[in-house]
Amino acid sequence: MTAAEGPKEPGAPAVAPGAHAGRTAVRGANAGETAVETIQREMTVFARRARASAGRMHPELSLVSYTLLGHLEERGGCRATDLAAHYALDKSTVSRQVAALERAALIERRLDPEDHRVQVLHLTDAGRRILAQVTESRRAAFHERLADWPAEDLERFAGYLTRYNAWTPPSGTP
Repeated sequence: MTAAEGPKEPGAPAVAPGAHAGRTAVRGANAGETAVETIQREMTVFARRARASAGRMHPELSLVSYTLLGHLEERGGCRATDLAAHYALDKSTVSRQVAALERAALIERRLDPEDHRVQVLHLTDAGRRILAQVTESRRAAFHERLADWPAEDLERFAGYLTRYNAWTPPSGTP
């Protein structure tokens, strides 16, 4: 891999061939800023495309709704407040999404068997079917888009996305 392609190891400095040690830090800082700008721009494009493709895969199911259904399936159900906390969303936003999913008969509320004061959201059979259908469509779209990527690149990309999404802000940060 060349310096223009990027570092071989995560965290390795990007050094231009023939760069002097004194200039490396400056170039590295500029390269880092340029990389952050590129990441920000490309993630914005990614988010726009994800929202648009979600609408094409199932017109009544937004990307947020798909994500919430996936979380409910993964967890076997949870409270609306848990969804809000997990996705760092305002409770009113989650409440609107939950209401829409309930109206569409994709989720239902059940009393928590351990605390009858708490309602737990669960997928309905229709919710499971639609989630499975959209998940398969999304999986096929990703396979098509990444078909010519070498396994090493796929593994690296998956690792970087996992690392990026695992970050949590320091406590007390809004």
